[in-house]
Amino acid sequence: MANAKPPTQAVARPQSKLIRVIAIVLLALIVIVGLAILIVWLTIKPKKLVYSIDDGSIHNYNLSNANHLNATYNFILRAYNPNKKVSIYYDKVDIVVMYDDDTISRGTIDPFYQPKRNATRFKLNLASHDVSLREEVARDLKVERTSGRVEMVVNLKARIRFKVGVWKSRHYHMKVSCAPIMVHFSTSSKGFQRTICDVDI
Repeated sequence: MANAKPPTQAVARPQSKLIRVIAIVLLALIVIVGLAILIVWLTIKPKKLVYSIDDGSIHNYNLSNANHLNATYNFILRAYNPNKKVSIYYDKVDIVVMYDDDTISRGTIDPFYQPKRNATRFKLNLASHDVSLREEVARDLKVERTSGRVEMVVNLKARIRFKVGVWKSRHYHMKVSCAPIMVHFSTSSKGFQRTICDVDI
């Protein structure tokens, strides 16, 4: 009498059950962790960060006949964290100054930590060193120069982390656009209009 072969389904079932149980447990853990983060986030109710350019001026301006720009720019940037429970780590901050869609200067801000309900001001000292401008851009700049002020844009890109108690978030990319900024060709801030920036995280 031939030996009966064991049914393959009887062997396969326990394995498939185990895989199903593991998958359900993992899914449940993901859902629980996600709900916990959502509940914490909703409880904290983080408010949007507020950025503004509070002052700005241009010095040592020189635009050559070859459309090469040399100048220094002094801006006061204000960063306000209105949150009562959330502080912020700024791990990297890049700054770009633009005129008429052309980048005329770049800079950085050193990494810093911003506590809760804190307003931090930065003196940004940036410069154009022999920056070549397109002919139409140089022409527009010369025309605006005669009025004593120029319309500029200051953009920031930052890598930030949020801190709530001992918990720290993953990195987020923040973009800040400050425009239009009417920058005067003088050391006087008289007449400067504060510019509120758009913040996107």
